[in-house]
Amino acid sequence: MSRTSLAERIHAQLKDDIFEFRLMPGDRFSEGEVAARMAASRTPVRQALHRLQREGFLEVHFRSGWQVRPLDFAQFDELYELRIVLELEAVRRLCLRPTGDHPPALRMLERTWMVRNDERLQDGAIVSRLDEAFHCQLLEAAGNREMARVHREVSEKIRILRRLDFTQGHRIDLTYAEHGQILEAILTRRSEEAQQLLKSHIEVSKAEVHSITLHKLYAARQHIQPMPE
Repeated sequence: MSRTSLAERIHAQLKDDIFEFRLMPGDRFSEGEVAARMAASRTPVRQALHRLQREGFLEVHFRSGWQVRPLDFAQFDELYELRIVLELEAVRRLCLRPTGDHPPALRMLERTWMVRNDERLQDGAIVSRLDEAFHCQLLEAAGNREMARVHREVSEKIRILRRLDFTQGHRIDLTYAEHGQILEAILTRRSEEAQQLLKSHIEVSKAEVHSITLHKLYAARQHIQPMPE
């Protein structure tokens, strides 16, 4: 495996460790520890760590190594605000399309979310990924690639909050119901209603995260899987 490919693999593994709570906000570690766990030299490890630092997931401290960036709720609030702006504009554009013109992404979302209760998935990790895909695909369906790119970056930065949110069973059923309502409003070109439903959906999710994060972080630590050897 080339050094670049190895750095990519280490980067992906560490990011997954953060999103799956194997590495928690505030955890500290050294390059040497990562190199030993990944069976890699320090050069690709350092490349991966610096990339995660640039992306905002890690901090580096002189003499004390690396740290998973602590949760910053002021930043998360700003990211949620940006997300709302982008998604409301996407919904507005989707509702302006001619009647009968439904992008394939919308039809795919309809098949995923507008289902019977007994067809709903209940695995929080899976639903969390589907929830992120739902919102990203709204941006992609709206047709502005730069808006979609920025939205994907925002979504990745708040992914850990989504994972915490979907550790609660009632949030899964509520998400199915609200996504279905949003899609129905978009498909029937009820623009103002769709935007209001979407804004409320995101703001409720943000409020839930604020109320559960500290508790859920400690609870998640008790149930995480051991680090891969």
